[in-house]
Amino acid sequence: MDNSAAVEKHYEVRGWYSTVHEIRHDGGQPGDALVKAAVGVIIKNPYAGKFVSDLSRLTGPSAAIGHALGERAVALLGGRPVESYGKGGIAGVAGEQEHVVACVTTVFGDPLRQQVGGGDAWISSASKVGSAGTSIDIPLAHKDELYIRSHYDAITFCVPDGPRPDEILVCIAAATGPRVHQRVGGKSVAELKAAV
Repeated sequence: MDNSAAVEKHYEVRGWYSTVHEIRHDGGQPGDALVKAAVGVIIKNPYAGKFVSDLSRLTGPSAAIGHALGERAVALLGGRPVESYGKGGIAGVAGEQEHVVACVTTVFGDPLRQQVGGGDAWISSASKVGSAGTSIDIPLAHKDELYIRSHYDAITFCVPDGPRPDEILVCIAAATGPRVHQRVGGKSVAELKAAV
């Protein structure tokens, strides 16, 4: 199935956007690279400029967005397994924060989990209203256990010409591991695997 085409069947899509960060070190000795990818889609907001109670036009078909963004993020990681993820978005200034949230509920989240190889933890999220070019810090946390402190992170994402007032930017992030040089303790990935 072409997940991107499925999104475009249900939403008016202006564009798809992505960025990749490959971090070698953060002041210490270079080691294995941490690769973080953020991907997003800008869609027309059918509720821009008006208040409505039923947001199902955004929520109902949002599984397609979860599949498409997850698939794109995994491809950008170049075959490396996903260890952490996050989601979020920005509503243009004629919309509401709730319009973004309607796009990233469980309907969206479960397909995202499928695309990144599963995930038992809830997906960290950030959403807001902003003008074109507003950046968002997409939070990252371990996909199987929220309390793995080494994976608390974020990636900044921005679309320079979006979202326009009547648009929504829906975005996700995925990463291949913990922060480089993480060393503040807490439950480890090894402990998580040993408990399974």
